[in-house]
Amino acid sequence: MPEQHNIEYKQSWHDDYLKWVAGFANAQGGTIFIGVDDSGNVVHVPDFKNLMDLIPHKIKDLLGILVEVNLHERDGKHYIEIITPPYSIAISLRGRYYYRSGSTKMELTGHSLTEFLLKKSGKTWDDVLEPAATLEDIDGESVRTFLKDAQRAGRLPDVSGLSVPELLEKLRLSENGRLKRAAILLFGRDPGRFYPNIQVKMGRFGQDDADLRFQETAEGNLIRLLGEVSGQLNQKFLSKAIEFEGLQRVEKGEYPVAAIREMLLNALVHRSYLGSMVQIRVYDDRFSIWNEGTLPEGLSLEALRRQHPSRPRNPVIADVCFKGGYIDSWGRGTLKIMEACREAALPEPEMKEQDGGFLIILSKNQLTEEHLRRMGLSDRQLTAVSFAKEHGFIDNSHYQEINSIGKTTATEELRQLVGKGILVQTGKGRGSKYLLAK
Repeated sequence: MPEQHNIEYKQSWHDDYLKWVAGFANAQGGTIFIGVDDSGNVVHVPDFKNLMDLIPHKIKDLLGILVEVNLHERDGKHYIEIITPPYSIAISLRGRYYYRSGSTKMELTGHSLTEFLLKKSGKTWDDVLEPAATLEDIDGESVRTFLKDAQRAGRLPDVSGLSVPELLEKLRLSENGRLKRAAILLFGRDPGRFYPNIQVKMGRFGQDDADLRFQETAEGNLIRLLGEVSGQLNQKFLSKAIEFEGLQRVEKGEYPVAAIREMLLNALVHRSYLGSMVQIRVYDDRFSIWNEGTLPEGLSLEALRRQHPSRPRNPVIADVCFKGGYIDSWGRGTLKIMEACREAALPEPEMKEQDGGFLIILSKNQLTEEHLRRMGLSDRQLTAVSFAKEHGFIDNSHYQEINSIGKTTATEELRQLVGKGILVQTGKGRGSKYLLAK
């Protein structure tokens, strides 16, 4: 059996493998086999009697946990099985924390360690009390804006007559009169006084990152950012203004408002507030938003393209935004972005984890070389698309001629272009022509 996310093979014992034990204990548990090679073949452990006494004691003394250590024999060869259960508390080795992710053991440091320790304590970053904050740090106008939006959405129980402190308690944004971090991020007068890098940075570029034309930064609480960022985009960054109130409206020739709004909300609600600011880049042919924080454990990029469970990084903030009508609670955000792009006849958005964060890209024109390369087109296929742009069509003969290839290869590569939605085929047999998709 090959190594898996919860199985590790080692041919002999080394104390360094205590890191693997700690990693399993901090994740979903797992098993280490000592005396087994990477292919799962038993190679024998000559000092197995000594190790059967040494390993459990070392694990107990240095990690403070109990594991199951078993001795096995196959064809006269001995190997040891170390079964580590998952632990609800954080397990450290000499003050360092390790975690098993997939088939890799990693040391947790910085922001990752902070989030891990909070999770093990039953908390998330936004649910922690902010000792330096008082009610004076809450912006009343932002609260009133939220209440109006929540009333329109119909998701908030009756709060008429409640004072601001009572409302914050009801929204689980405070505890015994003390404010949580989520309260400052949602409604704070100056959240930047408490937490750095909560701004949204916007840049207008030409065709690439080397051509920066101008930039702006928006800052404030989440409620204010929603309005300020949309205003900045309209006034300075987008060639055609959009109305951010009407989610059903689709702007032809620009980007769909529903997609941009959902991208912005996802970035603000689900980002890691321990890292860098949200970054929006507007190019001649595409629009992107990047936020700090990779996908939650158990959620893949493939899952974002289908119905998937909601796993918010900041559940307190997400709950308040749901009650305000800003987001759903069903993990539909990426699906709504994809649907808006289809309705606007734009290419499917590109989503990926990059530089410790999550990046989503809308492309205005699917026929730009950069976008076509991102779709996986070969140099020959790019040449064919350029030919079709210039002449209005391409056929099999021209494809063979401009690329110096045979008919079979040309037919297959044209079929791929049709399958990707870049070309459409008209006619049959020798009379077939391939036109650019509308």
